[in-house]
Amino acid sequence: MEKEVHMENKMGTMPMTKLILTMSLPAIFSMTILAMYNVVDSIFISRYDMDGFTAVSLAYPLQLLLIAASVGTAVGVNSLVSRKLGEQNYAQANSAATHGLALCAVTYTFFLLLGLFGVRPFMNAFSGGNQRVVEAGVEYFTIVLCLSVFSIIQVMIEKTLQATGNMIYPMLFQLLGAVVNLIFDPLLIFGIGFFPEMGVSGAAVATVFGQLCGMVFAVIILFKKNHKIKIQLKGFKPDKVTIKNIYAVGFPAIIMQSIGAIMMLGLNAIFQAYNSIVSVDVFGIYFKLQSFVFMPCFGLSQGLMPIIGYNYGARNKERLYSAIKRGVIIAVGIMLVGTVLMWTIPDVLLSLFGSEESFTDVDPETLMREGERAFRIISLCFVPAAVGITMTTVFQAVGKGLRSLLLSFCRQLILLLPAALLLSLIFGVSEVWFAFPIAEIGALTLALILFMNLVKGDFKKLR
Repeated sequence: MEKEVHMENKMGTMPMTKLILTMSLPAIFSMTILAMYNVVDSIFISRYDMDGFTAVSLAYPLQLLLIAASVGTAVGVNSLVSRKLGEQNYAQANSAATHGLALCAVTYTFFLLLGLFGVRPFMNAFSGGNQRVVEAGVEYFTIVLCLSVFSIIQVMIEKTLQATGNMIYPMLFQLLGAVVNLIFDPLLIFGIGFFPEMGVSGAAVATVFGQLCGMVFAVIILFKKNHKIKIQLKGFKPDKVTIKNIYAVGFPAIIMQSIGAIMMLGLNAIFQAYNSIVSVDVFGIYFKLQSFVFMPCFGLSQGLMPIIGYNYGARNKERLYSAIKRGVIIAVGIMLVGTVLMWTIPDVLLSLFGSEESFTDVDPETLMREGERAFRIISLCFVPAAVGITMTTVFQAVGKGLRSLLLSFCRQLILLLPAALLLSLIFGVSEVWFAFPIAEIGALTLALILFMNLVKGDFKKLR
């Protein structure tokens, strides 16, 4: 019976372009929805209070750490489950999925403590002494981190189901959470109808409530529907080998995404050194808007990862290369659209944030002028990033998580931050934006070298 399930798995039989679209479109859609409600959340906050938006931008690295830990661990589970399914080792696939759910408790414990004791010291360190910014950041992130258990469990279930080739339910989990958040954001921030006016805290409550709804839906689907894997919590005992295999990919993925938080901290420190609140806000707006471009690309990666992992486990070289080639082409297409938008309508994108009443310490005209220039410069990195993201997905899918980690180090620490610092010292803070394309081109060069090494090594052994 298990053999029959394996032979019918679409990841080993369906025409590749159709398979990638079937697997990726639901994830692209759900990631785009996720990007939308992150952006809308920020738009509402900026129109209520620009200090609140500055606070959320400065403390966003804390949220990136949460995303890194939850998604990174789940990526490790995804990679292991998909490879074991490709090998027809269903017992180990089930064990990996069960371990993933159990590991959510470990992740949550860390962020509960961070939410209780770490938010205020963090805000005091990076707010430049602005107490309005400090209090807004504490309000928002204490709620988000202390109640992060909902998002951690939802992400784990999403990645586990994606590893089996099921992309529809994960999309629906995200969609439900996004819709709930979008509905309650304005109600709780501005106090519409009988809802209280909660400001920045209202945005946090709406976010957490959306995550709760998505998690409940995910848990129901996981345990009530039949899947290619089974969670076996009864009599569960942690297995060191399984945990090691999960974190062989998951830990580099955690570090890789945490590097984004360090990058944001470093850039904000450079902007604070020049007392450039405008640059902090421009970077905050850009980081939200670029998710509309990068999130679909990450959605594509979610669809590609189990396909690549499955066919690597099944030792099918032709389908493996076919998936990589088509993945690169689609990713470049997505990024080209983003580049065109950043060059043609940066003013429209910037005008979504803030209002005459919400601006206090920032001149709107200066923000618009600096933002338009920054958007056009940074977007030069989009196309090389498309190839780099696909290569990162390949390395994760075949269990080479350290290569993905090395790429992220080069992009966001070894190349980007030093380049940003040098540009600020030599040409001024307004030229920091050129660090993004410089770093991305350098990282792409390294990605291609590492990929060719993989082609001449592990891939050469496939049939």
